[in-house]
Amino acid sequence: MIEGSAIPAAGGRRHRWAKAMKNGRLGLLFLLPALCIFAMFQWYTIFYGLILGFQKMITGLGATWVGLANFKSVLSDSLVALSFRNTLVFVGLCLVFGYMVPVVVAIALTELRHARGFFRLAIYMPNIIPGIALYIMWLWIFDPAVGLLNQILGLFHLPPQEWLLNTKTALFSLMLMATWAGFGSTALFYMASLTSVPEELYEAAEIDGAGIWRRIFHITLPSLKTTMLIMLLLQILATVQVFQEPFVMTGGGPNNATLTIMYQVYRYAFVYFEFGKAGALGFLTFLFLFVLSLLYMRYSKIAHGGEEV
Repeated sequence: MIEGSAIPAAGGRRHRWAKAMKNGRLGLLFLLPALCIFAMFQWYTIFYGLILGFQKMITGLGATWVGLANFKSVLSDSLVALSFRNTLVFVGLCLVFGYMVPVVVAIALTELRHARGFFRLAIYMPNIIPGIALYIMWLWIFDPAVGLLNQILGLFHLPPQEWLLNTKTALFSLMLMATWAGFGSTALFYMASLTSVPEELYEAAEIDGAGIWRRIFHITLPSLKTTMLIMLLLQILATVQVFQEPFVMTGGGPNNATLTIMYQVYRYAFVYFEFGKAGALGFLTFLFLFVLSLLYMRYSKIAHGGEEV
């Protein structure tokens, strides 16, 4: 009697477990720790920064509510306008000179027949170099006296440049370093996307007499379109938030030529100790990126006939 009743009970538990798995509740349970950590270090800081934007905080004396005063002060600050312009220029430079670099590299490596693994490792090497070592290396490369770039220019009888010391070339120099440091990992994303392209398409194209350029433009690039759209958004979001490069390499100079939005947030908080202004500018930046992402996804969806990108 007892053993017979245990069998239906066990079957009922298995049924409830299977039902929970089917409904996805168990998956949400496993996600709960990650969501809690994400909420603590991401959402909480966003909301706290917003609250700081409405307060004037003095270290050791607490905070007082000032309403929209910090937002008005930030929007009227000429350095904020300059940092916004510099950030947009940096984003534009990264898109013009850096966006297609990983695409080209990924396609070139995919077309290789030999030593593909070696070149994959070679392009990923900059991503495993520690940040401090990377910046020190590029400070030497940009050195106006003995730097590698000026030595290369000398081989072509071109005058040396003051890469990080000239207001006209400082942002371009930071873009060059950022592109070199990040293109490898992005190229691997594109190469992973290309693995899903059926080999039969390339074989059929070769049988039809299609050369390498026709295969690239008619098979490879259309297959990468969705990934390229996603990486475009991610690159814009990342470059708008550029901070480490100007902070370490130039200190925002020369003459504030590399002052970016996030560097100005840092200055407000840890140089001027105006945490309210830092919170206001940080939240405005978050709002700008959030609206930009929504618009991007909306128009990308429309361009794809209502399909999700």
